[in-house]
Amino acid sequence: MRNHILVFAVLFSSVALAQTAEYTSEVFQVDFNNNKPTFIAITSPTDLVEKSRGFKKVETSQLAISGTITDEDGIKSVFVNGQNIVLGQNGIFTVSLPLAPGPNDILFNVIDAKDVSTQKTYTVEMEAPAPVASETIVSDGAYHALLIGGNEYDDPDIVDLDKPIADARSLGAVLEKYYTFEPENITYLENPERSQIIDALDNLRRQLGPEDNLLLFYAGHGYWDKETETGYWIPKNGRKSSTADWFRNTTLTDQLRTIKTKHTLLVADACFSGSIFKSRSVFIAEDQVAIKKLYDLPSRKAMTSGTLTEVPDRSAFLKYLTKRLADNVEKYLPSAELFSSFRRAVINNSDVIPQYGTMQKVGDEGGDFIFIRR
Repeated sequence: MRNHILVFAVLFSSVALAQTAEYTSEVFQVDFNNNKPTFIAITSPTDLVEKSRGFKKVETSQLAISGTITDEDGIKSVFVNGQNIVLGQNGIFTVSLPLAPGPNDILFNVIDAKDVSTQKTYTVEMEAPAPVASETIVSDGAYHALLIGGNEYDDPDIVDLDKPIADARSLGAVLEKYYTFEPENITYLENPERSQIIDALDNLRRQLGPEDNLLLFYAGHGYWDKETETGYWIPKNGRKSSTADWFRNTTLTDQLRTIKTKHTLLVADACFSGSIFKSRSVFIAEDQVAIKKLYDLPSRKAMTSGTLTEVPDRSAFLKYLTKRLADNVEKYLPSAELFSSFRRAVINNSDVIPQYGTMQKVGDEGGDFIFIRR
């Protein structure tokens, strides 16, 4: 009689607890050597709990599950799909699990203080997202590139570099081989003076139309003046003692504003190249936006090898940029997605932190530069 009263009290307590918290729970008892039962109760997400069939179908790739696990004998350890979880006060737990498309088994394994194991398996079926119809970008414009590399400097007080010209050539080779940049539309400037950079940009302003796309690459010396908060590229004829022949960031943005392309992407691999961003914009992945919409909206984006810091002559930034471009197999590759794919590799293998953002007041309307693979 006493045992019957005890069982009734336990069951009554469980029912009362479930009604108060408004969740569905299941009770699993282990009758082994007078072992006390283990209670597993799923409290969230409430709309996914079913007594007999496990979880319903879900559309998320990461499922957060909360609930309580209790046992009067005490609990030694809890594993969910092999992941050891720590219970909080009153046996509360929360666990986040990755899901793959299709059925997913979620195994709870609770070991009490007597080393008795209680197991329960739920089944979650992840519904794969509906396939997105392939998009085709139709444009009357062409892809152009101006690739600038500065190795040599007239002023003996400015150190010559070894890699910029080779880096520009390497990038050009990848663009020509894998993407829709025709050889006649790729221009190289090697060791240019300031006037030659301006002349090249003037020519692009006259040649390119509103459906064209422009990639501008610069590798060479750069400088950031803290007092005036002005960034510069230093051309071949630049002198350390005077900024008269330096190429200001403001001059660059003024030039780019007059080049009425569909999309312009600046890639700068130089010291203090991050100064091109007049206002810091946090990189936001745009993978949820349709590729065609990104292409339809004009853009003026920039990616740089660093912030307001010096960068090494041997560029990890350029190495991983060209590698990701060569390895890409997607037909359409937005520059934001490209940057995201190699940023971590650069940080892990160098002392610089690449930046990506919008060039301010140059005509960006929220689109993106789309690399189109051949």
